[in-house]
Amino acid sequence: MADRWPQGRQGSVLLDHREVQNENALLRELVTVYQQLTGLTLQDADASTVARLLADRAKATVAVVSRSLEVIAAASADANVDVAAYVRAYLSSPRLAAVLHSTAQTRRSLRLPDVGDAAGVIVAPILVGDDVPAYLMTFGDSHNDAAGDLSLLVTEHAATICGVILGRERVVAAAARQVRDDLVEGLLLGSGRGNGEVGRWARHLGYDPALEHRILAAAIEATGSARTPGSTAGQLKRVSAAIDHFFTTRMSGAITSIRDDEVVIVVPESAAEATRLSSACLARMRDLFPDTVITIGIGGGCHDPADIARSYGQARRTIDAVVRLGRQGQVVAFEDLGIHRLLLQVPDLAELRSFATEILGKLDGQERQRGTELLATLACYFRENSSPQRTARSLHVHPNTVAYRIRRIQEITGLQLDAYRDRLMAQVALEIIDALGTGLDVLRYAPAPADA
Repeated sequence: MADRWPQGRQGSVLLDHREVQNENALLRELVTVYQQLTGLTLQDADASTVARLLADRAKATVAVVSRSLEVIAAASADANVDVAAYVRAYLSSPRLAAVLHSTAQTRRSLRLPDVGDAAGVIVAPILVGDDVPAYLMTFGDSHNDAAGDLSLLVTEHAATICGVILGRERVVAAAARQVRDDLVEGLLLGSGRGNGEVGRWARHLGYDPALEHRILAAAIEATGSARTPGSTAGQLKRVSAAIDHFFTTRMSGAITSIRDDEVVIVVPESAAEATRLSSACLARMRDLFPDTVITIGIGGGCHDPADIARSYGQARRTIDAVVRLGRQGQVVAFEDLGIHRLLLQVPDLAELRSFATEILGKLDGQERQRGTELLATLACYFRENSSPQRTARSLHVHPNTVAYRIRRIQEITGLQLDAYRDRLMAQVALEIIDALGTGLDVLRYAPAPADA
């Protein structure tokens, strides 16, 4: 009996010694991982590097997940695991978003328990300043309390390192963006023409003078609830970022610049392709931001970087013309404005209406349907180069009907359409009516001519 106590006490001492050894081993491992993670801040490391290091040291699956639950980086100690699929399957839980949101709000790490076949998960918020742009998640067995505590500490430290890396990337990206915007600004203003800097700036941006380019200007206007105080600036920023992302991800070689209330895009495409992509962009933005009106003007083609400023000026004038006509929310190319780009140089639209009324206003004295019919016939007649036969085929009427309507137009307006001056005035009046877009209503509500 007396001999057993020393043996029991000896066994207890050995057990305590093993526990101390285990704790020392864990502490050494913790220090080693801390040092390796901290060393990444001095290297050209990214979130993927952190995930790989942590996965190897913790013998676990590690993922960096954005606030929108997109997998930014993932790694696993098990080479047979499809890491991305494994993480996405876990993220599909409908309640997980609320849990992660709570983590972002409290700025504290969480240890989520085992659920079914899924092992426990440690979630640590990644802080960049006051923002939480992502989470670091360590998937592994949490039955061993000591190992679980170690994983929690290591995950939290790794999240701190990720925050440093992401913050650094933001600073670098912001600086690069500022330089890029400054270069684009110089091209749009043509400020480097005198000293020959335009070509060098364009080359820095990836501009290829061998290709034809178009300058797109996307003007943004908040409407409805988006115009409430304090929300307009944030809305414009979100819309601008979405437009920028749309073109840069769908068009190779696109050069973009976000300005105060517009996004400027330099695209190496034809007018038709630029129009198609711009229309697709408008449709997408309407879905994402229904309270925002976006108008895209497309400038003329350019090869030489020195012509970028000219093309941008055309895109801006196109937007101004569309806005004056009250037709915001469309895609319009400068080349498609035709004579409208000259007519719209008139400062007062009432002057244009007055001119159209003076030339074709007497058609409004006809019964409404008849006047509209005569106006449509005249427009088609001019489009078909004054050919009654082609006009008849286009309108699906008899040539004699066309001849009769043209004769009635001349009788009512006093115009002689075979005379160059009268024909030109009638064509310009039709272009004004088409630009203002309300048919005979333009004439009906226009001010009377000065000599009436």
